[in-house]
Amino acid sequence: MPRIVRCSLIQAANVASASLPLEEVKKAMVDKHLDYLRQAAEAGSQLACLQEIFYGPYFCAEQETRWYDFTELVPDGPTIRLMQDVARRHHTAIVVPVYEKEQEGVFYNTAAVIGSDGAYLGKYRKTHIPHVAPGFWEKFYFRPGNLGYPTFDLGFARIGVYICYDRHFPEGARALGLNGAEIVFNPSATVAGLSEHLWKLEQPAHAVANGYFIAAINRVGMEAPWNIGEFYGSSYFCDPRGQIVAQASRDKDEVLTADLDLDKIAEVRKTWQFFRDRRPDSYEALVKA
Repeated sequence: MPRIVRCSLIQAANVASASLPLEEVKKAMVDKHLDYLRQAAEAGSQLACLQEIFYGPYFCAEQETRWYDFTELVPDGPTIRLMQDVARRHHTAIVVPVYEKEQEGVFYNTAAVIGSDGAYLGKYRKTHIPHVAPGFWEKFYFRPGNLGYPTFDLGFARIGVYICYDRHFPEGARALGLNGAEIVFNPSATVAGLSEHLWKLEQPAHAVANGYFIAAINRVGMEAPWNIGEFYGSSYFCDPRGQIVAQASRDKDEVLTADLDLDKIAEVRKTWQFFRDRRPDSYEALVKA
C-alpha cells in the first residue's frame, strides 16, 4: 500500500490593524485560521501547517516592546491549548508557529507540533535569527533556538520544522534529514525583492540533497504601518526530486492541499545515495568559529 499523506498549508494576509489592542489583533487572526483549518479538515488533510507567527502581523518590522505581550508559554499557553482542541475535533495534526516566552525576558520564535489526537508532541525553536534592515529586526525579539533539530512522529509520517530564515542554511536541513524527517515544514514571512528569487531554489535543493518532501509557506499582502514589502505567498510542496508538485497563488489567502507519496523517499534515496556517501570526517571546518 502506498504511503500517501494529505497535507495542507495555510497562507493568509493580516486582517487587523496593528494599532488595535493586541488582544483584538490576535483574535482576528486566530478566528480566520480556525476557519481555514476547518476547510483543511473537510478536504481530508491529516496534517496542516500555519504560517510564521500566524496570529498577527509581522511585527518584527518595528522595535516596540509592546509586542512582547504577544508571547505565551509553550505548550501551556492559550493558543496551543486551543489548537490541541482543534486537532482533536478535526482529527488533524497541526504545526503551530507562535511567539514563545520561556521566562521573563527570554523569547523564541517557535513552532509547536500537535498530533491528530490533540497531544502536544514537542516544539522547534528557530535557530538562525536575522537582523536584516530595513524591517527584519528579529534579533531584537528572539533568542537563537537551543533545541537542535528535532523530528516528530505523527504515526503516519515523521516531520521536521525549519522556520523562515533557517531555510538559507543547508546544515540544519541536513540534520533534519539525518534525524529521520520525511516532510520538512518551513513557515515563513518573506517579502518580494529580498529573497523571492531564492524561494524556488534553496528549498527544492534541500529536498534533493536530503531526499525528503518540503512544505514551504509564506504569508500574503502588505502590512501597515510598516509596509516593508509585499509578502508574496507562493506556498508550495516539493518532492524529493526537487519538483514542485503543488503551489498556491502569489497574492491570495489560500489553503493549499496536496497528497504526498512518502514511498518516493525510498525510491529517490536508492538512486541518489547522498547520506551513504557523506564524508563527515572532512567537515570539521564547518563548526569552527
